[in-house]
Parts: sequence; C-alpha cells; structure tokens
Amino acid sequence: MVGIMTVASSAPILFFDSGVGGLSILAPARALIPTAPVIYAADSAGFPYGTKSEAEIAARVPALLGRLVERYRPRLAVIACNTASTIALQHVRAALDIPVVGTVPAIKPAALASKTRVFGVLGTAATVRQPYVDRLAAEHGADCIMLRHGSAALVELAEAKLRGEPLDPAIARTALAGLTEQPGGDRMDVVVLACTHFPLVEAELAAAAPRPLTFVHGGDGIARRIAFLTQDQPWPDTPPPGIAIFTRVDDKVRALAPALARYGLSRLEQL
Repeated sequence: MVGIMTVASSAPILFFDSGVGGLSILAPARALIPTAPVIYAADSAGFPYGTKSEAEIAARVPALLGRLVERYRPRLAVIACNTASTIALQHVRAALDIPVVGTVPAIKPAALASKTRVFGVLGTAATVRQPYVDRLAAEHGADCIMLRHGSAALVELAEAKLRGEPLDPAIARTALAGLTEQPGGDRMDVVVLACTHFPLVEAELAAAAPRPLTFVHGGDGIARRIAFLTQDQPWPDTPPPGIAIFTRVDDKVRALAPALARYGLSRLEQL
C-alpha cells in the first residue's frame, strides 16, 4: 500500500472506465479535492463493457490497469465503472499494490429512500445480472421489490451527449419503460443509476419519466471514500492539467475534447 510519507504531492488519482461514465465520479471527487492531479483513462478500444462477457472483462481490466499504474504511478486507482467493478475489482486489487476504490450500485440508499418499497436498478446488462446485485438487495432491501433492466443504448446516449450530438428522447423513455412496465413497476419510486454513464443523462431520464422518480447513484459516496483514503496525503497548491488517456483515439474520441476540458482534462493521449 502507498504510505503517507511516500506519496509525492504530484502523484495523481487514476480514474478508469470503458468510456466517459467515470466523469460522474471525477466531478464530485474534484469538488472534495480540488487540486488533485488527475489521470482519466478510458478503454475506448474495449467500449462498451456492458455487452461483454465476464471472462473478457476479468482478463482485460486488470491488465490495462497494470499498464496504467506502471506508467503514471498513481497514489490510488478508482474503477469508475460499475460493470468492471462488479466483475474485476478483486482481480485488480490482487494485482496492484496501491489502494483501489470500486463502484457499486447504490442499492442501500435506494432501499432507504423508497417509500413504496419498490425500486429499480438501471445499469448495463452485465451489471444487473451479477449475483453481487442480489446480495446487496438481500442485505439492504430485503423488504423491497427490486426491478432491474440493462440498457446498452443509454450508455451510448451519454457518450453522444458529451460529444455534443443531438439526442433521441426515445432512448431514455425506452430504458425507463424496461423498469416501469415490469410487474410492480407502477409502484416504483426510486431508480438506482447503476452505470456511471447514467448520471450524465439523469436530466434526460427525469424528462422521460412517466411520473416523478428519485434517481440515486454512488458518485458522492465514492468521492468521500477517495477523500478518506488520501486525507493525510500532500496535494499540490494548484491543480495541474488533467490528462485523458484513451486506448484508441478516433473522431468520436476527439469530439469529446470540449467536454473533457470542462472536467479539467485538457490533455488527450493514447495509451
């Protein structure tokens, strides 16, 4: 593990996702640690993770994070991706000698917030089918009905939004209908955004909802965890330019540059 005395103020926090979803974790982390050096890594060559097999993700994610940690020497790594966390977090922790923070579906706050005792979990197909989701529901929402739905199209919608493209409102409507049209869906009052891409389109989801729904996600809690694990470590006086690293750089990635800059990521590199 990285000790307090061995961390240089210039050592970055590494955020990792398949695409831009991890920006929903980076933003609240920046709010708590505004001068933190940041490396944001997106596996654009492997995007999207939500349609891949568990075996593919379990092999790909630790290998990529190993390369990134070797190159950039971060003080801490954040797997800012629900799919990668639910499948590969333990593999990554075993492979790396720095703290690794994962991203888990916000099922506990959803169960606490639901007045009707019916909540939905909206994520990728790979995330919502994980036994880990069932374990969280049994532990924190045993008296609730949990509905689940996987949407790959909503992941693409978030990426398109950050590229500044026109958005089709039918995508958000269809994703929510995957929950509301299930038995019990008419009583659902809380939706867990169990993919880090989905908070980026929360406004679109709220506009598409057939009635007011409460959306919850884990961004603020993960940011607090990052701050706790680094609380006694030194930080620079001013934040250096953030670096966005992609495993493949194409026109779609280049179109993200203005949005990335709004998150403090002014340099774009290819791994």
